[in-house]
Amino acid sequence: MNIVIAPDSFKDALSARDAAAAIAAGLRQELPDATLHQCPMGDGGEGTLDALLAATDAERRTATVQDALGREATAAWGWHEASRTAFVELAEASGLQQLERGERTALHSTTFGVGQLILAALDAGARSLVLTLGGSATNDAGAGMLAALGARLLDREGQPLPPGGAALADLETLDLDGLDPRLAELEVQTAVDVDNPLLGPRGASAIFAPQKGATEADVARLDRALAHFADLAANVLDVDFRELPGAGAAGGMGFAARAFLGATLRPGIELVMEQVEFDTLLADADWVITGEGQLDGQSLSGKTPIGIARRAERFGVPTVALVGRLGDQWQDAFEHGITAAFALADGPITLDEALARCGELLSDRARTLARLWRVGANR
Repeated sequence: MNIVIAPDSFKDALSARDAAAAIAAGLRQELPDATLHQCPMGDGGEGTLDALLAATDAERRTATVQDALGREATAAWGWHEASRTAFVELAEASGLQQLERGERTALHSTTFGVGQLILAALDAGARSLVLTLGGSATNDAGAGMLAALGARLLDREGQPLPPGGAALADLETLDLDGLDPRLAELEVQTAVDVDNPLLGPRGASAIFAPQKGATEADVARLDRALAHFADLAANVLDVDFRELPGAGAAGGMGFAARAFLGATLRPGIELVMEQVEFDTLLADADWVITGEGQLDGQSLSGKTPIGIARRAERFGVPTVALVGRLGDQWQDAFEHGITAAFALADGPITLDEALARCGELLSDRARTLARLWRVGANR
């Protein structure tokens, strides 16, 4: 039996690599003769850099940057010398997993560190950039990134705006003349894990800001601030990208990448599957196991389990999802290639306990699956 193990990370608990190892450990207890292919995946969020580095043999580098709260931090990025391609993961610099839960603030967090990573790539001589979006602690529509790259965002007094999406309500002048000129020669592909627009009920603020510490009032405030930013950007650029699918990714970074970097936005899971040559693994697979922290209706917008399942379905390979939680409308995943889905919790459990036991629970569920498959194979 050939089984492809292709999970995403489990936020605040396990990297994709560790999740794959935990699943494999459970399978081996019951299927010692099975061929297991561990293929950690990512859809643009945390862990995507690891998947890309493993697939391309790119060099892991680090840079000193500001984190989402403006503190000094060390962030990894990837460099492929032969193709002059840099891999930058937003979550490395401005990721939610970098912050304690009590520190999360969608109003004031910044993507400045992402701009610093892009500068490091330009200094290395990058001609191509793969920018992965997801897992962000930010909701500033890329304003911080722009500031790091040389743009000036000024209030009515001509003073630089403070960091964060809320400050964009006071934006009076968007001056792009100081943007690093090397950006004009940089080809940018952006991996996004959702197809949400920038604004409105499906926008960056309404859907994603609450998990970054935003209250209901904060969400309304941020949506107005980002709308004002989009208005000024449209005036400067003479084109409006606020409705672009994926513009709302990573707190509006999809919007900034397309509007100011000329990026091509692609579903992150498709980009990663292409890089790791996932179709080659599927050609000989009997089963695929995928997973991440939650499976729900939003997963259909481009999350890893659905991307994996859709691709496996083309090859006639069943896909099982092991997830931390089955959320609202998770059953819709059955219409998109998921054969079966299982939550990890084995009884009443707190979030902290679930996070601490994530590896153990993944192994247990994988072992249960293996026992079912073994029974079916022997009938």
